[in-house]
Amino acid sequence: MPADLAVIGLGPLGLPLAQAAVAAGIPTVGYRTGPEAGSLSPAELRRMLAAGFRQATGPAELGRVRTAVLCVPTPRGPDGAPDLGPLESAARTLAGHMRPHTTVVLESPVPPGTTEEFLRPLLEEVSGLRAGRDFHLAHSPSRVDPGNRCHTPANTPKVIGGLTPACTESAAAFYGRITDKVVRARGLREAETVQLLETNYRHVNIALVNEMAVLCHELGVDLWDVLRCAETKPFGFQAFRPGPGLGGHSVPQDLTGHGGRGLRMVELAQQVNARMPRYVVQRAAALLNEHGKSARGARVLLLGVTYKADLADQQGTPAEEIATGLMRLGAAVSYHDPHVPSWNVLDRPVPRADSLYEAAADADLTILLQQHRTYDLQGLSVKAQLLLDTRGATPTGAAHRL
Repeated sequence: MPADLAVIGLGPLGLPLAQAAVAAGIPTVGYRTGPEAGSLSPAELRRMLAAGFRQATGPAELGRVRTAVLCVPTPRGPDGAPDLGPLESAARTLAGHMRPHTTVVLESPVPPGTTEEFLRPLLEEVSGLRAGRDFHLAHSPSRVDPGNRCHTPANTPKVIGGLTPACTESAAAFYGRITDKVVRARGLREAETVQLLETNYRHVNIALVNEMAVLCHELGVDLWDVLRCAETKPFGFQAFRPGPGLGGHSVPQDLTGHGGRGLRMVELAQQVNARMPRYVVQRAAALLNEHGKSARGARVLLLGVTYKADLADQQGTPAEEIATGLMRLGAAVSYHDPHVPSWNVLDRPVPRADSLYEAAADADLTILLQQHRTYDLQGLSVKAQLLLDTRGATPTGAAHRL
């Protein structure tokens, strides 16, 4: 049976869209473009299959849908700019089978101008169709927050910007079947720039609070108490939390090399956030030294090595750089994470602790990198010889905080 929707790319962007679509009763086919990081539990997959989802057996199935959404990854390339290679490959595959009147939407994060100047010519060249006349073309920035149970695709407003007003309305009609609210942008570039602003807003504010964490430690000020007090202000302030570094799939963009003037604030934020794993290593070495131990030969246990709590995704996790830094200082590093059965750093396996409490009691230093819901932080603070909490999750006074 033909599907209404093809989701191209079943990674962290595409899978949530496919799940939301089938939950809304839209027959959906998924097309894998590579070894994407998205994953489903057996129960979730059974529910999706029962609701009308299936994986494409070949690219020809992409030509039998009303709407095709490109959700392929655009990771940072060697020059720091998004790598559009996966998008180009997926677009050529789609265009080779696309029929007239199809609505094509790009959800992948890209620099402003990419949908019109990069994707449109590819689709037109391979398909022989004209965007805005023979098929609809639009951009809709992805607003996926993995693991968030409060904000889902159904209750998160969806921004749509089309090549033409008709393109916008066609895409809006599709997304209106999934979400409670559709927000129409003025055009493609405006929609693309929404994601640029939203992503950079997060990175810049995290960089600010990371710098505050370093400053407060030097001043002997309890940053976590400062945040607790500051977030009571009902206007002009939004609380962000510091951490050991940034991970995930949303890459900040300063637009250097893309015809833009560049965003100096974003560039500085990237530098600040990139320093945090090294700062954690420095704090760890200093704590060991204060307690009469050298980092060389010290037993260090890392808790939570994923980029986000309660997820198995390790994309860009700062844990790897922290483990590398500690190993280079001569520390014996082990880890515990209920979501990660095995973990390699520097091309060798890191020992995995079976018993959390026993491992914490045996380690010279335990570092909490991710506060998974299964962790009993009160009990952990009692068992650990020395605990560094990079998330401010432990009770006040129970650990050394970032």
